[in-house]
Amino acid sequence: MMTDFTTPNLTTPNPLLTELTERGLIAQLSNADALHQHLNQASRVLYCGFDPTAGSLHIGHLVPLLMLRRFKEAGHKVIALVGGATGMIGDPSFKASERSLNDTAQVQNWVSELQNQIAPLLGVNTESINTAFGEQDAVQLLDNADWMNKLDLFSFLRDIGKHFSVNAMIAKDSVKQRLARPDQGLSFTEFAYSLLQSYDFSELNRSQNCTLQIGGNDQWGNITSGIDLTRRLNQQQVFGLTLPLITKSDGTKFGKTETGTVWLDATKTSPYAFYQFWLNTADADVYQFLRFYSLRTVAEIIAIEAADIQATGKPQAQRLLAEELTALVHGEAALAAAQRISEALFTGKFNALTLSELAQLEQDGMPLTTIKEVQRPLLSQLLVDSTLASSLRHARELIANNAITVNGNLITADTEQLAPLQQQYLILRRGKKHFHLLKFE
Repeated sequence: MMTDFTTPNLTTPNPLLTELTERGLIAQLSNADALHQHLNQASRVLYCGFDPTAGSLHIGHLVPLLMLRRFKEAGHKVIALVGGATGMIGDPSFKASERSLNDTAQVQNWVSELQNQIAPLLGVNTESINTAFGEQDAVQLLDNADWMNKLDLFSFLRDIGKHFSVNAMIAKDSVKQRLARPDQGLSFTEFAYSLLQSYDFSELNRSQNCTLQIGGNDQWGNITSGIDLTRRLNQQQVFGLTLPLITKSDGTKFGKTETGTVWLDATKTSPYAFYQFWLNTADADVYQFLRFYSLRTVAEIIAIEAADIQATGKPQAQRLLAEELTALVHGEAALAAAQRISEALFTGKFNALTLSELAQLEQDGMPLTTIKEVQRPLLSQLLVDSTLASSLRHARELIANNAITVNGNLITADTEQLAPLQQQYLILRRGKKHFHLLKFE
C-alpha cells in the first residue's frame, strides 16, 4: 500500500512531510491529508519503538532514529521507546523462524545499553530525561516494561484482546508468511506480539498525548493495529508512518560487511570500520543514502551530486557521508582517529598511530594473526603464518622481489629483527592491497 501524496484534498502540505517525501523516506502513511493538517496545527508527540534483542543498535536503526531527530528539529516532541517487555518476546514480523527468548536480566541490561546509545543521537543525555514531558523537554526515553509489568492476564485478554479479530490478524502479510512455512509455524507468544505493540500506542496516547507512530515498513501491520486499538480505547485519532526498507542498487543486503553487521557500538564495530563502510558506498547508492541518513538539506545534497558529476576526480559524496555519520555516532575525536588510520594505510606511515588506533585495526580493520612473543620467527615464516605467502619458498621470492613492506618500510632481507609498533604490532603488506596485522603476545 503506497500513499498518494498528490491528492487534490491536500491544500496545505506540511513542510516536514514534504521534505521526507522528497528524501524518499516515507513508504506508507495513514490518512495523509489529516496527518498533514494535524502536524500543521501544533507541536505533536510521536514515538518509535526499539526492541532490545541485542546490546547495540545497527545502522538500519539509524534511519528511524534520525527520523525522530528530524521531527524534533521541526518542533515536535519525540519518544524513543525501548521495549523491555516486548523484547522478552521479539517481533515475528517477516522473520523466517521464531526468535530465541532471552532472560529478564539480559533484556534489562540491553534496555540500558540501548537507551545510552540512543540519547546522544537525539541530542540529549539519559540523566536529564524524565518520564513525562516538561515545557522545555523535546525527548523522552521510555521502557514499555513500566506499564506492561502492571498488566494481569485476565484484564489484558478481556480489555485488550477483545478488540482484535483473529481473522484480521491472520490476514496480515507478516503472519501469512510464517503460517505458509509448516516447518516453522507461529507460536501463540509471537502471534500476540501485535497486541502488545498496539497497547503501547494506546498507552502513550493516553499518558503522553502521542498521536503518531513511526517504524520500518515491516511494522505497518502492527502500527495500523495500534491505530485501531487507540481509536477504540481512547476515542482518539492517531496516525502511522513507515520508512522504506533500505536496499542497495545491486540488490544485495544493506548494512552487512564481510565481518557481519555494522553496529553503532564501538566495541562491536570500530569507528574505523564504521567510517570505511560509508566511505566504500557505491556511486549508485551514495546520493540516496545521503538523503536517508544526512542531516543536510535536500538542496545541499542535490548540489553535492551536481558538483560530483562535473568533477574530474574522485567524488566527494562518500567522504561527506562517512564524516557526518561517524561524527554523529562516535564523535569528532573518533572521526579524527578513523581518518588518521585511513591515511596511514594509504601512505604507509604507521609510526604515528596510537595504541588505541592500532587496537581498532586489530578489532576489525584487517586480518589478524597472534604470535607468541618468545617465537619471533623470520619474516618468511610470518608471511606464511599470515597467509600472505603460500610457502616459505614463496615468501622468500616475495621478499627478494621487493613485494613486502613491514610497518610501511620495504623489507629486502628475510630477518627476524623487526620493530613492532607500540611494542605489539607489525603491519605486513604484500603488493598494494593485501594487508595483515600481526600481534605479539
